[in-house]
Amino acid sequence: SGDRREAVERVAGDLGISRVEAGVQPHRKRDLVKDYQQRRHQVGMVGDGINDAPALAQADVGIAIGSGTDVARETGDLVLVSGDLYDLARAVELGRATLKKIKQNLFWAFFYNLSFIPLAAGLFYTPFGLYLKPEYAGLAMALSSVCVVLNSLSLKRVRRRLQMIGQHDG
Repeated sequence: SGDRREAVERVAGDLGISRVEAGVQPHRKRDLVKDYQQRRHQVGMVGDGINDAPALAQADVGIAIGSGTDVARETGDLVLVSGDLYDLARAVELGRATLKKIKQNLFWAFFYNLSFIPLAAGLFYTPFGLYLKPEYAGLAMALSSVCVVLNSLSLKRVRRRLQMIGQHDG
C-alpha cells in the first residue's frame, strides 16, 4: 500500500494478514508484485487507482475496488462492488463451497451412469437376469437430475456463514 505503515498494519490485522508492504511509491508497486512472484508466491493485489493498474495486471489475482477508477476496474480480475474487503473473503468461501458441490454432483452423476446405464442397456440380463425397463431408467435419470439440483440448492445455507464473515461483536 502507499498508505502509512500504521494504517496498513491496522487493516492487515483486522483481515488476518501478517506481512505488509506500506509506504510503497506508485511506480514501485508492480515491481514489488514481480519480486514476490519471482520468489514463487501467489500474489493478490487490491487497488482502486490509476497508479494501481500495472500492479493489478501483474498480480496473479487483481482485485479492484468498485468505487475506484475505470482503469483499475478494467484491469482487475474481479471487482469488489461495495468496496468492503470482507467481500473478497466471502467470494473465496463461496467459490470453495461451489467447487465442493460440483465435485459431489459429478460423483453422483458418475455413480448413476456407471450403475444404471449398463443395467438399462441389458448388460446384466444374461449373466444375472437383471435389467431395467426403459420407463424406470428414464425415471431414475430424472430423479438423479432432481438430486443434483437439490444438492446445488443446499448452497443457499452457505449464505448465513458468509454473512458472518467480517462481523464483529459489539
